[in-house]
Amino acid sequence: MYGLTIGQKAYSSWSMRGWLLLEAFGLPFSERLVRLYTPEFDAWRLDQAPAWTVPMLEWQEGGATRRVWDTLAIAETLAERHPEAGIWPAGASDRAVARILAAEMHAGITALRTHCPMNFHRGGRPPKEGRAAAEADVARAGALWAWAIAETGGPWLAGRDFSAADAFMAPLATRIRDYGLLSPETETYVSLVLDHPAVSAWVGAGLADPERLAVYESVP
Repeated sequence: MYGLTIGQKAYSSWSMRGWLLLEAFGLPFSERLVRLYTPEFDAWRLDQAPAWTVPMLEWQEGGATRRVWDTLAIAETLAERHPEAGIWPAGASDRAVARILAAEMHAGITALRTHCPMNFHRGGRPPKEGRAAAEADVARAGALWAWAIAETGGPWLAGRDFSAADAFMAPLATRIRDYGLLSPETETYVSLVLDHPAVSAWVGAGLADPERLAVYESVP
């Protein structure tokens, strides 16, 4: 049994990725919510140092608590510990595609992430600032998704099954939808990933949380 510490589901894109790496692959875990921008979150970070961010995965092993708190590291750790789960594709070429996409999402698509922070309550309202740059990132995502599906045969980014690549891209899909940035190149994959049962469960829980965070709701 793993423990996973997360932030609010409507807003924490990194938490969503970590959660999907467990839920979508049938790995048992319990979740702990530490609300962002609160004294509780500040105290948690001090207590967990040098861990600094959510999500954070932990488990007991050899009489000690093991902790991993970066989503790429979480993906690799879980894949090593549970090779049967299919977090990365079995085939080397499909696995390379999945890792390319996860790495680019981890380090890139920066304009969209800056101007369109994840917010399930946005309601399709486009950003007033940085829209051209965000749309350029959407176009980049569409090109990446089309390339990946052509390479692997789809329908998922790394082939027949949902993989870590899809877990990493799922929060991006919510941004594209929630900021009214859907394009013909992205709408098919966005619909596919948002209909995945684990993704749908996360989004539903986020929408059900009555809390609103001003730092996200005030984005113009």
